[in-house]
Amino acid sequence: MIRVGGLLQVLKAELEHIDDSGRTPRQELDEIAVKVRELVSEQYRCIVKDILPQLEKAGIYIHALDKLDARERERLNLYFEEQVFPILTPFAVDAGHPFPFLGNLRLNIMVLFKEKDQMDTKDTKAYAFVEVPSVLPRLIPVNASKKRGYHFILLETLVRRNIQRLFPGMEITDIITFRVTRNQDYDLHEEDVLDLAESVQSELRDRAKQTAVRIEIEPNAPKKIIRFLSQNLDVEERLIFAIDGPINICDFNSIHELAVDPPLKDIPFNPRIPKRFAGGKDIFTVIREGDALLHHPYDSFAVVMDFINAAADDPDVLAIKQTLYRVGKDSPVVAALRRAAENGKQVTAVVELKARFDEEHNIDWAWQMQESGVNAVFGFVRWKTHCKATLVVRREGKKLRRYVHVSTGNYNAVTARQYTDIGLLTCDPDFGDDVSSLFNVLTGFNSWTGSEMFTKEKVASMFRKFMISPVNTQDTILRLIEREAVKSTPKAPGRIIAKMNALVDAPTIAKLYEASRAGVRIDLLVRGTCCLRPGLSGISENIRVTSILDRFLEHSRLYYFHNGGNPEIYSGSADWMPRNFNRRVEILYPIMDNDLKSRIMDEILMTSLMDNVKARLMQPDGSYVRRKPKEGERSIRSQSDLIAIARKGGVKSPPYEDLVKKIGRRKGFKR
Repeated sequence: MIRVGGLLQVLKAELEHIDDSGRTPRQELDEIAVKVRELVSEQYRCIVKDILPQLEKAGIYIHALDKLDARERERLNLYFEEQVFPILTPFAVDAGHPFPFLGNLRLNIMVLFKEKDQMDTKDTKAYAFVEVPSVLPRLIPVNASKKRGYHFILLETLVRRNIQRLFPGMEITDIITFRVTRNQDYDLHEEDVLDLAESVQSELRDRAKQTAVRIEIEPNAPKKIIRFLSQNLDVEERLIFAIDGPINICDFNSIHELAVDPPLKDIPFNPRIPKRFAGGKDIFTVIREGDALLHHPYDSFAVVMDFINAAADDPDVLAIKQTLYRVGKDSPVVAALRRAAENGKQVTAVVELKARFDEEHNIDWAWQMQESGVNAVFGFVRWKTHCKATLVVRREGKKLRRYVHVSTGNYNAVTARQYTDIGLLTCDPDFGDDVSSLFNVLTGFNSWTGSEMFTKEKVASMFRKFMISPVNTQDTILRLIEREAVKSTPKAPGRIIAKMNALVDAPTIAKLYEASRAGVRIDLLVRGTCCLRPGLSGISENIRVTSILDRFLEHSRLYYFHNGGNPEIYSGSADWMPRNFNRRVEILYPIMDNDLKSRIMDEILMTSLMDNVKARLMQPDGSYVRRKPKEGERSIRSQSDLIAIARKGGVKSPPYEDLVKKIGRRKGFKR
């Protein structure tokens, strides 16, 4: 919806563009089409041949209607009449009805038919579309009989069986299920933007720009139908994929909530409260006692919510400032900020309106916060505000103290259970100064002053400890890598361990190659895209690239530099990509406390590097090979080990959802 959509925009605009690998957009799309077809085929082989049969063994069935008895079919027909039929709307295509707009990722049924008075003709020219209602459950329970286990049919199966009800007097010749994926990318013309919120809303409203980029269709669809859809949706046939199984398997997530014996999913894990936050002290006292590192989802996001809620309700807190990138639905963070403003505190929220797929939510949150008295600002037109930071200013006696939370993850209570992230709570004065400077830049920079930004030198001088993009993050990272190479010797080789989501930046990759040739041992934990190639003779023999894919999305960023025995570790929001260095407001901050450095190195990084269950090692050609335990070696699944560490060192808490949503007006956690 973004990458391919952007490539198609470039292709259709006939722009002469060649990427860093030397490929044109046409070549890129050709290779993507081939690769995606392979991946889709493998995906559905796993689903149809492996997962669905295992579900049936556990008592979870998805039936065809003809496998049900008369009583069950009667009940489902009643469900169709009462719950489904009133929602359905047929859209015919003929001289009086143009080809309809088929919504993004909506499941549709295409119906081919003849009118009764045209039965003697050979050509089928009449078509109609029916959208399968996304407001209804995709999996419909079948429970009219006393069958044991869980029994379902698919909603589209029921619609197809009763489709004639929508077309009385018509003879249906074929029924085909399909789904359209549309381009969700957009490009704000920065020089024309006068109101960022209005410009983003306008882009979201403009459906004409949401061109189709892919069609998924059931197998054995007639060639003429594929051509018809290709022409009317302007999708090349190579981007039309026959799906050998249920289309849009995301709708099957509800199966994960079913209880079966034996269990077919990971043992539930309720995030733990670190012991120092569970002793009954108020959170500001705990932070004054020393910096606190939070490793989500193993450490509960409830600690962060306690910090924000305490700030909202504490009469000594005067001001709260926070960046918001993806906060999700029913956000307890936004609720706390609104309450803080209603309590008379000065509250500022920097809301990023251009966060992909969260634009509408963020705009709605911004208006709601403004109604409560929050100063909601929208950052920059040119740069996304991607950094994650909170500043709390509190009066303590005759002085003001600044409390800071900085993180690699969004202030989102839902994804905090699904993503691995690093957060830091501190009242270090230098961090307070730097986060204050960050918000001064975010809210005080005026893009109408005639310059693109404060000079780099001016901005850099405002920060004591932080790297900040788009000012000096890339230059600082290059300098740290080069310093490691300079200090490296055969007896004491340099060491770099970098954990990130993606490694794409060409100058950074070149500098890593230089460091490898200088003898620096480099481990890269890169969950996603990595454009560096390890193990190349004379170039990268000393570099290893590992990707871990497991139950939690690896999202944290950690950068370790040995520095001749005086290690430095940085964390923050920036991957090593051009967009993070040049097109986003990012921060990377140092970990100052030696105990926290040891925890990051020994507990987090080394556990990840020892993974031999869910880790994949990149090969010199860019392919990956899954690591397996050697003979006699203990199986190490890093995320499971980290769960065990959290259970051993943390305090069992109430259910996470209850804790986060109800944390409210209280001080600290009780054992």
